[in-house]
Amino acid sequence: MAASAETVQARVITARPPDRFRTTVAGVATIVPAVLVLIVITLAVQAWPSITHFGLGFLTSTSWDPASDEGPFGALPAIFGTVATSFLALALALPVGVAVAVLLAEPGHTTIRGVIGTGIELLAAIPSVVYGIWALYVLAPWSYEHLELPISDHAGFIGWLSSPAVRGLFNAALVLAVMILPTLTAISRDVVRAVPRGLKENAVALGATWWETTWHVILPSARAGIFGATILALGRALGETIAVTMVIGNAYVIPHSIFQPAYTLASVIANEFTEATGTLYPAALIELGLVLILVTLTVNIFALLLVRSTAAEVRRAA
Repeated sequence: MAASAETVQARVITARPPDRFRTTVAGVATIVPAVLVLIVITLAVQAWPSITHFGLGFLTSTSWDPASDEGPFGALPAIFGTVATSFLALALALPVGVAVAVLLAEPGHTTIRGVIGTGIELLAAIPSVVYGIWALYVLAPWSYEHLELPISDHAGFIGWLSSPAVRGLFNAALVLAVMILPTLTAISRDVVRAVPRGLKENAVALGATWWETTWHVILPSARAGIFGATILALGRALGETIAVTMVIGNAYVIPHSIFQPAYTLASVIANEFTEATGTLYPAALIELGLVLILVTLTVNIFALLLVRSTAAEVRRAA
């Protein structure tokens, strides 16, 4: 009888119709990587003249001469500007974003938290060009007068803190920090709220202060999620174009100071693509777009591995 019952159950499972919803969802999900691969292939085909002409030297060269169709063209200054502005913006926004997230996740003071939370979320709805105008006419002059000049006067002997300028890499990083703050704060807030309440109560019951509970219990428990929020914010910063273009100064050099003008991959494409003529010049700009995708993909893969290792450490500690 037992064997017969197992046989009947196996037949029932075999006769069960396939889960169409799961199949449909899986099919739709494959569209995302397929589109990414298609974009990369399209860019590679369009940039092929530049790839074959310059080779890997395109990534290490600092020259950019659009006056001649033969170049030379190199992406290193733009790569440096993209990575430098993004990571500097992240360094500026991360402490503020996590601090605001912890505040918004705390119970009590509903009115204050509601006002702050609404204001942070509204920052995400402001168009990039509006951020650029605000940074160009308000943020950059204020930063030059109250931050760059005093820092340069007192720490100018450090090479990368000298030579202040109204338009430069630092001001681009400042506006980027404001732009990525909503993403960083909103996700970090939800992660902090997801920390089990029992952990907080146990820490308080053992005599820990609010600061000790936050620093030693809440933030370590939410570390993996905060890393994830950080990577999403970094991805936004790497691809930003208009606001950065308006305040970074657009100088195709590797600056010796964080206050000096620079360039980013997205800014070069936005500024020069409409004027590109010939064969190599447009191909070089398209290759910059391909490099931007590869840089973003590399950063995201590295961050994904970091998030997974951090999550594993948190589970082992628990």
